[in-house]
Amino acid sequence: MILVTGATGAVGRPLVAALAAQGAEVRALTRDPDSADFPDGVEVVGGDPSRPDTVTGHLHGARAVFLNSRAIGDAVGEFADLARRKGVRRLVALAAYNVEHSLALQPSRYIGDRNRECEAAAEASGLEWVSLRPDVYANMALPLWGGQLARGDEVAWPCPDFTEAAVDPRDVAEVGAHALLHDDLLGRKPVLTGPEAISHAAMVDALAEATGRPLLYRDVTLFDIAEQFDAMGQPPELTASFIARFAAFDGRQAAVTDEVERILGRPAHSFLDWARDHAAHFTNGVV
Repeated sequence: MILVTGATGAVGRPLVAALAAQGAEVRALTRDPDSADFPDGVEVVGGDPSRPDTVTGHLHGARAVFLNSRAIGDAVGEFADLARRKGVRRLVALAAYNVEHSLALQPSRYIGDRNRECEAAAEASGLEWVSLRPDVYANMALPLWGGQLARGDEVAWPCPDFTEAAVDPRDVAEVGAHALLHDDLLGRKPVLTGPEAISHAAMVDALAEATGRPLLYRDVTLFDIAEQFDAMGQPPELTASFIARFAAFDGRQAAVTDEVERILGRPAHSFLDWARDHAAHFTNGVV
């Protein structure tokens, strides 16, 4: 049995599907099991992994656990220790490519991710472990630009030449399934990226191609983006981290790895691939 935390998330949901497709016994942990909607054969259980005492029973019989750093949050060390005591043999942590950067340059930290702690908990657990380090997710385009594109054909965003090695969450999920089912990644921290370093402006071009819309990229200042984030109700710490990241890495080419292709035996999905598969989310009036 494999227990997946964060089972309804952008990585968790395709991970559950990938494991089930390979015949694995899967237990999907979610705070809202009634609306989970998983494939037949998946055991859906309710609980809050950030409160490990609520999921103790769900660890019974599990030989491996997928640790989602956002779902578990600050309790990831306690969760890993509980898993060890309940007989789990393997932990696969969902961390990030930037775990070794300054915490001030990790924007996702301010929306709940505890990537550094998640990786450290798996590594220190005394169990078999793998830590996945995905780059920026391709689906970041939804929360950052979806609202603008629901109102019109323009994306107002800074640093048009800033590059990302954006990775499709489905690729991360498939690598996660591999790490849970096979032994070749044990003790490793693979950095997972898309197949190219793509600029912000090129991402908008890809969305235009995928949707058939005449999208435009309007370069704005970092001050403007701070106002946008404030209007979206984002915490000031998140805004400051985004701005600090842009300032620190603008002009540097994002690093691309071949880990997805090496592990899965097929090329990683491009940002355009992702955009084509999610074009409906960027039609007028749909976010």
